[in-house]
Parts: sequence; structure tokens; C-alpha cells
Amino acid sequence: MSTIFVVDDQENIRLLISQYLQKEGYIVESFESVEEMTRRLESGYPDMLILDIMLPGQDGLEFCRDLRQHSNIPVIFISARRKAMDRIMGLEIGGDDYLPKPFSPRELIARVRTVFRRTMVPPDPQKYFLAGNLKLVPDDRLVLVNGEELPLSAREFDLLVLLIKHPQRTFNRQELLDRIWGYDYEGSERAVDDLVKRLRRKLNENDSETNIQTIWGYGYRLDGQVEKYIY
Repeated sequence: MSTIFVVDDQENIRLLISQYLQKEGYIVESFESVEEMTRRLESGYPDMLILDIMLPGQDGLEFCRDLRQHSNIPVIFISARRKAMDRIMGLEIGGDDYLPKPFSPRELIARVRTVFRRTMVPPDPQKYFLAGNLKLVPDDRLVLVNGEELPLSAREFDLLVLLIKHPQRTFNRQELLDRIWGYDYEGSERAVDDLVKRLRRKLNENDSETNIQTIWGYGYRLDGQVEKYIY
């Protein structure tokens, strides 16, 4: 459930807005001034602000201008000022919508939904692989064995990713040189053996159930089953 803070110096408006938002399933906290809300922000920000422009002390426009220096949470302005310039100013300083008073509570609910749809972008799905008691998260360059992080060098990590992504495939040494070091690498295939030895030692020392199998006279492949997940 999303949390919405309502800031308005008129109690009847705060109550009306809160009641309608709560009926729609939102968690609502209301405040009569920016200063009162600011103290609450010390323990966490909401998912949206509904903010009156004309407030005692710091006004809504000034607060929004300061807020935009460090936060992009959605802001809907409400105001008795109906001039086009007020609306333009509110949007230019970072407001996401502007609703003049008096307004229909149902229209406000519709605006809230629209702003949430527009501003709440779902996170990209993230892939991870499980190989026995080893978990590999490629995008985070993270390897865990039994829940404990396994520190790997950049090439050790790249080799493990390549093998886990192709668990049934055997790579010869030249393929591994090309994939891990790059096609312009001029060193010997001995570098592959040394890298595999280092990675294998780290896996063994940390009790990994997954290891690297040597295919004599050819190359290496992953020893173990791999499952792929997306969350």
C-alpha cells in the first residue's frame, strides 16, 4: 500500500482528502504546515505528497523547490489560487499535477492514480543462477556460497559467469582466452589454467557444491546442475 502525506492548513480539507484516500486503500498522514511535516520526514518519506500552496510559514512552492534538490517523490499541488501562472509555476518547479480548489474528491483520486501510474516505474527483473549452494547474481557481480559472499577477481567472476550460463558446454582453452581476456590477447593458454586453478581453490575452500571439471586434453566445463531464476 502506498503512503500519502496531505499538507493543508484547513482541517476540513485534510479530513475530506484523507477519508477518500483511505477508502481507496492508501495510508494517509495529514499535517497543517510544512514545518510539522518536515519533522515527520526525519523518519521516512511517503510515496506521494498532496500539498497546498498557501500555507503558514514555508509555502508549498518553496518546499517543493527544496525537495527537488534531493527527492523525486510525486507532488500534487492543491490551491485556491486559480491563475494559470500559479499552475505553471507549480509544475515548473517540480510538481507533478495541480488541482485548483474547490475540487471534487473523486477527481483528486483520479489524479493520484494517474500520477502514480506515470511516476512509479517497476524495477527491471533481475536474473540469478543457483548451482548447488552457490548463488550468482550477474548484474550485481555477486557470488554467494551458503549465503556468504565469495570474493572473486574480475576475471574469476567472468569465468564463473560464462561456465554457469552454459552448464552443459565444454570450453576449450582458446575459447576461454577469447571470451575472458579478449580476442587481441597475445598471452599463452597457461593463463587459463592458472585462472581455473585460482577459482577452483576459492570454491573448494568455501565448501561450494559446484566446481570446475577438467576435460583432459581439451578444456573445462561446470560440474553441477544450474537453475535460472528471475525476480
